Amino acid sequence: MKSSVSLDRSLHRRLVDGLYIEAMVMADEARSYFDAPETQDFGADDPLRRVAFACESLKVTTRLMHVIAWLLSQRAWQRGEIADTELADEKHRLGHAAPTDAAVSEGFPFSIRALVEGSQELYDRVARLQDRLDRMMRLPAPGEDNPAHALMNRLSSAF
Repeated sequence: MKSSVSLDRSLHRRLVDGLYIEAMVMADEARSYFDAPETQDFGADDPLRRVAFACESLKVTTRLMHVIAWLLSQRAWQRGEIADTELADEKHRLGHAAPTDAAVSEGFPFSIRALVEGSQELYDRVARLQDRLDRMMRLPAPGEDNPAHALMNRLSSAF
């Protein structure tokens, strides 16, 4: 479980735990909202609106499930169940989730828009975190694969 870069595991754990709680709460809110009887008739008078609503509910669910799966992989990594190198495997990556077209959701009630926008914002934050962790994991540790450190080591051993 040794990383090529020193990563503050406690900070990583707090970030992942906070995001996990946020994602689970949002997933429960989305489930409750989309399962509510009053939302079942949304767009009943307009088939295109009904389809748009169904598509957005699937997008919200997909985003949240991708986020939760990625966070669970991070937790497994923290516990040593997944090696650093395994995190690059596609099954441990944040899955692709289609963004919402603002023009489609602008006619939705505020509560639906809030879920759509909240899920997109959470997904975007997790994607940025994944990118940052990827960059950190690829950085060479001091003295490893770093030309400046290699030169310094050669100079110090020569004199």
